[in-house]
Amino acid sequence: MSVRSFCPSVRLGNWNEDVALEEDVLKDFLEKKDRGELLTQKTSNLKKNILKKTELSIPKDGFLHFGDVVMLLNPENSEQSLSNTSPTYGNYGLSVNPNESALYSKTHLEAPCGVSGSRNLEPTVRNAFIITSVDGSDVGEPVHYGQNFALRSTEGFTSHLYLTSDQKTFLKSSKKSYLQEVSLTDQLSYQNCWQFIYLDPQLRLENEGFPVPANTKLLIVHSKTNQCLAVLRKHVLWTLFGKECEVTAHTFLNGHKAEENENHWIVVTGNPSDGMSSMFERPAPSDHVH
Repeated sequence: MSVRSFCPSVRLGNWNEDVALEEDVLKDFLEKKDRGELLTQKTSNLKKNILKKTELSIPKDGFLHFGDVVMLLNPENSEQSLSNTSPTYGNYGLSVNPNESALYSKTHLEAPCGVSGSRNLEPTVRNAFIITSVDGSDVGEPVHYGQNFALRSTEGFTSHLYLTSDQKTFLKSSKKSYLQEVSLTDQLSYQNCWQFIYLDPQLRLENEGFPVPANTKLLIVHSKTNQCLAVLRKHVLWTLFGKECEVTAHTFLNGHKAEENENHWIVVTGNPSDGMSSMFERPAPSDHVH
């Protein structure tokens, strides 16, 4: 039978230093909390800034214009819609994908910054982009098939970052697929130029030079490398916002030499009946018929 040689109130070892250390840790925690420097506070602040709701442009003539605020959406294909058991099922929007260094920025995101495909399609600062002229076209002028433009993030926290890409190299490529990288930069150059291309290859030449209609499927091609913007649903990224898909610049062709679903995009504009939603969310006219 064991016998206790000391009572519970007896302090052992360097008890005084242990108590002082615990008090210092608590004091440091409370000071950081007061200054808003805790990781949870920084994460909450980042999400508050970047997930702030925004209004998309509402074109009166149904076409896209320079200066329009839009979302870029990669829609699900017919095979995905028939089997929604896949983890990559659904529609994905091009979104700003900041890394952990953004948690320490209180005013704006710093370049370079990543992008990803997100399932969150509510119009926010994170997934809204401005169609920007690079050839002297005025704000309000229609964008034409085959015309160069830039995609710029909105004003404020995302601080005018441009969607950019360049030839892949041994040292520079996308993280998962090792294809041509797409990111955001604060430097305007030819690497930031893109073009809207008509979806059907057989009618592509006939439509070049015509105004681009909003909310219809098309291709977004990088002007310098001639590669199509793509969402890779099989390559999952872990982001500050959860599981998302990698975005790259690579043209995927089927047996008929037509671009596959990875390269299909819908440039989504605002819903005239609800300024905080998009045309993609608007029910079809048939939905109202009883």
